[in-house]
Amino acid sequence: MTAQIVPDSQHKGLIAALPQPLRDYAQLARFDRPIGWWLLFWPCAWGVLLAGGMPSLRSGQWALLGWLLLGSIAMRGAGCVYNDIVDADIDRKVARTALRPVASGRVSSRAAWLWLGLLCLIGLVVLLQLRWEAQLVALGSLALVAAYPFMKRITGFPQAWLGLVFTWGAPTGWFALRGDRLEVLAALYAGSVLWCVGYDTIYALQDREDDAGIGIGSSALTLGTHVKAGVAAFYACAVLLWSLAFWLLRLDWLALAALLPAALQMGWQVVTLNEDDGDNALARFRSNRMLGLLVALACWVVGNAGV
Repeated sequence: MTAQIVPDSQHKGLIAALPQPLRDYAQLARFDRPIGWWLLFWPCAWGVLLAGGMPSLRSGQWALLGWLLLGSIAMRGAGCVYNDIVDADIDRKVARTALRPVASGRVSSRAAWLWLGLLCLIGLVVLLQLRWEAQLVALGSLALVAAYPFMKRITGFPQAWLGLVFTWGAPTGWFALRGDRLEVLAALYAGSVLWCVGYDTIYALQDREDDAGIGIGSSALTLGTHVKAGVAAFYACAVLLWSLAFWLLRLDWLALAALLPAALQMGWQVVTLNEDDGDNALARFRSNRMLGLLVALACWVVGNAGV
């Protein structure tokens, strides 16, 4: 990589103003990097909005989205803490992650487990706000989450597993409102998984050299010189599956036009991606926050017209 990679130890904004001990815990939960919880939240919103939960004057739907956002922040933080505990030995060998709190020794493993427990308690409060069907669905993700940090040790495509984990909010959001039309949900979720595989492949470009050196798997390594083609394929299939979900819910060609802005944004990511520029890859990865909003607006339009 020719570009300088910004290490995870860099702090900006409010996080930088915290005293060092509090800053370490904030960093451990990635509170200084909101892109993660946005990427976790958007599939939740897609499930709610496509299921017909238009947050207009119905304050209950705004409350549901608010709870899911809080849950995304807490559980993304919990997942990061768990990942750092498990991956401390690997993080010490990667330039971008060597100064993370657990890897560097600034936060002990025991303290990290306690912090993880507190974040999970917040997640439990959110869980109790959902219908029992959605609660069961949400709990079904725990095994996937627990296994994720080990995938990079046993597969060359851990991003596929992350896709299953990080877009689990789509079925959770759907079941928070309804339990029928599972074919629509299946297409929405499958497309969301492929979207996640695509954007995390872009993110993994930053660590290709380090990952190869220490022998862990990555889709960016597995795809080799075909990363752009691979990301294009993942994104194209995601759009096709989202289109299928829309079509199954509402048999109207005009409904598919709602996805056009999202498809164009994904195309822009692929066309402008520079595989050898870490700053470029990071910017394209972060742009998926806007992509999530575009898909949410499409789900809002189609979901409420199709109820």
